[in-house]
Amino acid sequence: MNLSPTTHVSLLLRLSDPNDREAWGCFVGLYAPLVYWFFRRRSLQDADAADLTQEVLRVVIQRAKSFSHHGGRGAFRAWLFSIARNHLRRVLAKSQHRRRLSGDYVALECLEEIAAPEEEVRLWEQEYERSVFAWASQQVRQRVNPSTWDAFWRTAVEGKSGEQTAAALGLTPGAVYVAKSRVMARLRALVEEIEEREGN
Repeated sequence: MNLSPTTHVSLLLRLSDPNDREAWGCFVGLYAPLVYWFFRRRSLQDADAADLTQEVLRVVIQRAKSFSHHGGRGAFRAWLFSIARNHLRRVLAKSQHRRRLSGDYVALECLEEIAAPEEEVRLWEQEYERSVFAWASQQVRQRVNPSTWDAFWRTAVEGKSGEQTAAALGLTPGAVYVAKSRVMARLRALVEEIEEREGN
């Protein structure tokens, strides 16, 4: 699988081919965790969040041809956010109607909370960045040897020194530095390409 995802419009159009596993894997790997997080953050149960995530992805695929990418900052993410938010609104509205019949207005309060999305958009963007990093990390990790990845992870993520990492992995501090630099360069290039292809 090519490390570089295709443009998002092209990727979406490729999803209409059920045999294009590369496109589906890239799309799901990048966006399913983000949509799932959004629903779980609103206290939906795991199964409900997973079901709604599948519904959102299905809607995105169905509407792929109508999505117009104008090159604006985060255009695709904003479109995906609006679809996920609309699904959440429908679920909460149904729940609110049922609860109103029983005198419980908790769901109505939840529905009112998502009416002003500024904070939600900020959190959505943060989670998107985490999702991209997780996806890119998985792609890069599959393409480097384990000691190279471990050297990167221990120093860049866990904050261990080059000397500690070198001793633990049986490498020289110089080899640890080179490994960390190589992995970071690959991650940076992949993330930048994703960002560029989204119109950032």
